Amino acid sequence: MTPPYTFQSTSSDALLEVTALRKFFPIRRGFFQRLAGSVRAVDDVSLSIASGRTLGLVGESGCGKTTAGRAILRLIEPDSGEILFHGVDVAKMGGEDLRVVRRKMQIVFQDPYSSLNPRITIGGMLSEILRFHRLATGREVRGRVDELLDIVGLSPQYASRYPHEFSGGQRQRIGIVRALAVQPEFIVLDEPVSALDVSIQAQILNLLKDLQSKFNLSYLFISHALSVVEHIADEIAVMYLGRIVEYGKADQIISNPLHPYTQALLAAVPRPDPDRAIPSEPLAGDVPSPAAPPSGCHFHPRCSAARPECSSWKYDLKLNSDGRKVACLIY
Repeated sequence: MTPPYTFQSTSSDALLEVTALRKFFPIRRGFFQRLAGSVRAVDDVSLSIASGRTLGLVGESGCGKTTAGRAILRLIEPDSGEILFHGVDVAKMGGEDLRVVRRKMQIVFQDPYSSLNPRITIGGMLSEILRFHRLATGREVRGRVDELLDIVGLSPQYASRYPHEFSGGQRQRIGIVRALAVQPEFIVLDEPVSALDVSIQAQILNLLKDLQSKFNLSYLFISHALSVVEHIADEIAVMYLGRIVEYGKADQIISNPLHPYTQALLAAVPRPDPDRAIPSEPLAGDVPSPAAPPSGCHFHPRCSAARPECSSWKYDLKLNSDGRKVACLIY
């Protein structure tokens, strides 16, 4: 069967281009549920991911990382912005066209247990996916299920087991194979290793890198830990209160962070080398409410380098001389 929509190649090197993405959640109060404000979860976020590359999206809990990832996939509807996949705006799609695109854009959730149906075996789950997307029929289905499990290092015998019979690391492998089953090009990895032991984290990260090399996958790797992101990301976007404050090549940001917030995040990472210089003092204070963010630069109440004019500065992610983008009055 010929799909209603086929992807066309574009002149751009980017597989995914997101421009001015916004998602606000309304706050309603009172008997009549009148609008009292909004939570600015994602506010004017732009990013780009090339084919076969990984963008790490990092920041503290509550900064809007997961909301951005889900809005890109339209698991939640964005308020505005462009989401270009192969040059076509996913935000304007619907019906059968959107279903075809979703085959190419998948997600691996943070909690592998709650994202799996406890009443369906792993083989049954994968078989349902293959049949729904017409990727295999009849006897082909079982062979394809066995092949998929083998790809992520699981025995084909596990196909008859239920999610509760697996360890956390095995369940995350199942979450990964579920995303791979539909032959995607782009995967959002939403904190995929945060709930796992350190030794298991390394195994999952190595698996993701091997799969990326084998299938030319593109990743949006969402995490609060820069120490994890630096091992897998080609580029890093640092997010604070719904906005990207620094964006550039991973080695640049890790070795020489420019934004005070990025410096503070790196200062909080434990280092095995006591002689290694710490870029700044660890970050103090709590994240302000995204329903009432500070004026000007959102980070200025917690910033050790803040100036009086930071409270009225207009957000602007500018290109720096070394090729990265920074949203800071200093630069």
